[in-house]
Amino acid sequence: MPRRAWTSDNKDDLRIKMCIQVRDVDFVTIHHELGHNFINARTRTSHTCSKMARTMDFMKPLRHDCAGITPEYLQKIGLLDKIPPAEADIPFLLKQALGKSRVLPFGLLIDQWRWRVFSGEIKPEDYNKAWWSCAENIRAWCRPFHAAKRLRSGAKYHVAGNVPYMRYFLADIYEFQFYRSLCRESGYKGSLNRCTFFGSKEAGAKLNKMLEMGQSKPWPEAMEALTGQQRGNASAIIEYFAPLKKWLDEQNKGMKVGW
Repeated sequence: MPRRAWTSDNKDDLRIKMCIQVRDVDFVTIHHELGHNFINARTRTSHTCSKMARTMDFMKPLRHDCAGITPEYLQKIGLLDKIPPAEADIPFLLKQALGKSRVLPFGLLIDQWRWRVFSGEIKPEDYNKAWWSCAENIRAWCRPFHAAKRLRSGAKYHVAGNVPYMRYFLADIYEFQFYRSLCRESGYKGSLNRCTFFGSKEAGAKLNKMLEMGQSKPWPEAMEALTGQQRGNASAIIEYFAPLKKWLDEQNKGMKVGW
């Protein structure tokens, strides 16, 4: 479905262009597109570099598929009458994990292959062979018979268009790192996957502090303003999915793990 965020006057007139249905997928997409708008609005200053922030890959985690759409958030905005019990979290967490767990290895696969091509390590005659070798090592993909002579990597836009895929890989890590920091700033106590900082002035002030930097400061300083850290930290992903990990361990008890 075509959709786009619009900043009609680059100031206060913020809109999204989208054909919307009343369903969960569109609800998430609306948050994604509004993320574009709010980032643009918060980075609007007289500093030219700050105005460029809308193009920053570093801002991608703030537009991703909203780890913060939790039962607590849905109740606060009036879409849930009461918060379901903790065991009801498992289906949603499983859906989230299936989406996130595929992006990380796939992002690594694409750019490892691209980097090795650019360095000359992979020769043109070995493009396809190296792609499937990387796919097997990173994602446990086996090459289908019919793909033996076809350049599978070339079917991916980011390869053909020379668009780095690390932006997605890193954004999936930063998304949870940022989310945890804002939860802590709001004073939330409890399971990370149930946090909402909706309405927290403290969390909003910290987020604005980072956004207003735009590109006027190196990205580690912007990250530090929000998280207190200058490097990526993937531990928030483990914390977020901890209830699912516990459930999966129970389900798979006594079973062989691996391929």
